Amino acid sequence: MKYVKMVLRVLLGIFMTYAGVSHLTIARQEFLAQVPSWFPQNPGFLDFVVLASGVVEIALGLGMIFLYKYKGTVGVLLALFYVAIFPGNISQYVNGISAFGLDTDQARLIRLFFQPVLIAWALWSTDGVQQIKTWCAHCRKQPQKD
Repeated sequence: MKYVKMVLRVLLGIFMTYAGVSHLTIARQEFLAQVPSWFPQNPGFLDFVVLASGVVEIALGLGMIFLYKYKGTVGVLLALFYVAIFPGNISQYVNGISAFGLDTDQARLIRLFFQPVLIAWALWSTDGVQQIKTWCAHCRKQPQKD
């Protein structure tokens, strides 16, 4: 099981690194469709959001691959990143925005169900749930100040 988790962690890291590089290059316009419509519609700001999220994806992807000692922390951060970008997927569905070949409401709806899979993948392949439990146990041990 250890090697399966390692392979899936590295695979997810490669996917995230590629997606991040795509934000900065070949798929920049496609990723603009993912930015929620309730964000300020200033073109410069929207481009910044795409570029910044690409940099974050590259960092998380490389962390998944190379930061084995901190894999649990990286997995939790990646899971939180997936939660943070989920409103963009919802916006794409609600507003009927076509991008990445998602050109029907059905395709956009189906995509929404893959976000929890990505969250679970990030947490499972890195033992992120165990990392969260460790943090919670540490918090319970801290003396409370009155």
